[in-house]
Amino acid sequence: MLSYRHAFHAGNHADVLKHAVVVQLLRYLGQKDKAYWYIDTHAGAGVYSLKEGYATKTAEFETGIARLWERKDLPPMLAEYVDEVSALNPDGELRYYPGSPYLAWRLMREQDRMRLFELHSTEIDVLRHNFRDAGRRAMLFAGDGFDGIKALLPPAPRRALVLVDPSYEDKRDYSRTLTCVEESLKRFATGTYAVWYPQVARPESQRFPEQLKRLQDRNWLHVSLTVSSPPSDGFGLFGSGMFILNPPYTLPKMLKETLPWLVETLGEDKAAQFKIEHRGD
Repeated sequence: MLSYRHAFHAGNHADVLKHAVVVQLLRYLGQKDKAYWYIDTHAGAGVYSLKEGYATKTAEFETGIARLWERKDLPPMLAEYVDEVSALNPDGELRYYPGSPYLAWRLMREQDRMRLFELHSTEIDVLRHNFRDAGRRAMLFAGDGFDGIKALLPPAPRRALVLVDPSYEDKRDYSRTLTCVEESLKRFATGTYAVWYPQVARPESQRFPEQLKRLQDRNWLHVSLTVSSPPSDGFGLFGSGMFILNPPYTLPKMLKETLPWLVETLGEDKAAQFKIEHRGD
C-alpha cells in the first residue's frame, strides 16, 4: 500500500531473519565465477536512518539488530550479517540500517547485476538517490514488481536470486505473491526465490506457509522465527518467516545452528520458537 514505509520497521526481528538469510543466499551465489542477478520486487529505500525520521517513532530496531550489535558470541551466520550492517556504521555506533538492496550491492561483484522495483513514489526517489553512483550494474524501476518481474525472466546469466517481500498490509499481497512466484518458476525454474512473510493474526498469514509449499514439490526450505505470543488486540507482528525455493544445500545446517540462539536473544516470552522445514531435491 502507498502508505507503507519500511523505515518504521527497519532492523526489527523480522529484518534480522530476512537479511541474515539474504546474505547467505548472495554469498553462495558469489562462490561461482559466473555472473548472477539480484532481483527485488519491493526494494524500499535501500538504507534507513535509525537516529531520525520514521525509525525513531517505533524504535523497532531495538527488538532486532540492536540486540546483536555488540554481542561477541554471534553464530557465524549472524556474524556475517552483522559485518554487513557494520559496513554502514564504521565508527561502531548503530546509526544506519541496510535494506536488502544495499546488502546485495555490498556482496555483488563487478560481473553481477541488480534489478530493483519500488512502487511508492517517495521511496523510489530515495532509492534512486542511494544508488545514484551505481551505473549500469543497477537498474531501478518505478512500478509494481509483481508485474514487472515478468520481463526480466529468465535473466541473461541464468543465475539469480529473486526476493519477494511486499508489506502484506493489503491482504491481496498474499495471493499476488503466490501467483508471482508460480509464474516466475515457469519462466525461470532454476532461480533461487526467497519469499518473506509476516506472522500476524490474519488468516491469510496463517495459511500462507502451506500454500507456499504447494508451489514446488521439492527443493524448498521454510524457516520461521516467532518472538512472542500473538498480541491480545489481534494487531501487530509477532514473528516472520522465509520460504526459499531452490535453496543452497548449505543453508539448512546454518539455520539449525543459528535459530536457537536467535530465539534466546530475540524472544519476548515463552511463546518464542523457531521452525525449520526442508524438502531436498
